[in-house]
Amino acid sequence: MLYISEYESSIQKIMAEGNQSIVTEFILAGLTDKPELHVPLFLLFLGIYLFTVLGNLGMIILIILSSHLHTPMYFFLSSLSFIDLCYSTIITPKMLVNFVAKKNVISYQECMTQLYFFIAFVISECHMLATMAYDRYVAICNPLLYNVTMSYQVCSWMVGGVYGMGFIGAAVHTLCMLRVVFCNTNIINHYFCDLFPLMEIACTSTFINEVVLLCLSAFNIFIPTLTILGSYIFIIASILRIKSTEGRFKAFSTCSSHFSAVAVFFGSLAFMYLQPFSVSSKDKGKVSSVFYTTVVPMLNPMIYSLRNRDVKVALNKLFQKKKFHV
Repeated sequence: MLYISEYESSIQKIMAEGNQSIVTEFILAGLTDKPELHVPLFLLFLGIYLFTVLGNLGMIILIILSSHLHTPMYFFLSSLSFIDLCYSTIITPKMLVNFVAKKNVISYQECMTQLYFFIAFVISECHMLATMAYDRYVAICNPLLYNVTMSYQVCSWMVGGVYGMGFIGAAVHTLCMLRVVFCNTNIINHYFCDLFPLMEIACTSTFINEVVLLCLSAFNIFIPTLTILGSYIFIIASILRIKSTEGRFKAFSTCSSHFSAVAVFFGSLAFMYLQPFSVSSKDKGKVSSVFYTTVVPMLNPMIYSLRNRDVKVALNKLFQKKKFHV
């Protein structure tokens, strides 16, 4: 009720100042304004999206069907695949429409809904990656206590907490955006409804939004990053104590895929959100957004499957079962 009354009072103030209309729909400017690039980019991102859907959905189904993958590590991995699939689906189809449509219109309600779910799943991914790092820390540094520490109940609570932080954080950002009034211009210089592009076209003050953005972004990026770095410091120290070269290599290979995924995802997020609003670059912001909205969800299944022996074994067993039944 407080946000609704603030919104109505802001509208009345703006309307009193002049003949200005309140925006009820937005136009997404898209990734590029060069028409000759629309078809190649459409085909490129369509291929990326199809690969993302097949990769992440395939990973989820494989983990469900393979009993020997019913471990905490793959439980978290299936959750990560679900998150990647969701926020890629929230963003990419609308971006593809923008390449073929003359005017890519999105209503105010659709824009706020897209903003909410996008933020929810991005925050969830940040904390899910931290959870996976902690899982690897327990597995390598305390292997004898692994089954007790990472029990099914504990893992379920951890995943629930990850989604809880995502949806609560998204609710805070969206409520702050709902109190902002948009008028005159309705062109969002982006390919989806994101926080910075929306604040750029606001008629009212976005100071509160900027403070909330910096605070929550710092929390949702720094806390998982510190958790991941702390986990890997202990992991590396533990690995260096392994006398066997083969044992060291196996331990490093288990963690290298996760660390590479973390570097790409958190690097692009930090570049986009951990800088003052006034110095953010529009074009650089779009490029950075492409990484964590389309490229990372596509890469994660490859990073975690093609280099993973357990997943390869599960795939071979699944194909052998199909051949046997045929």
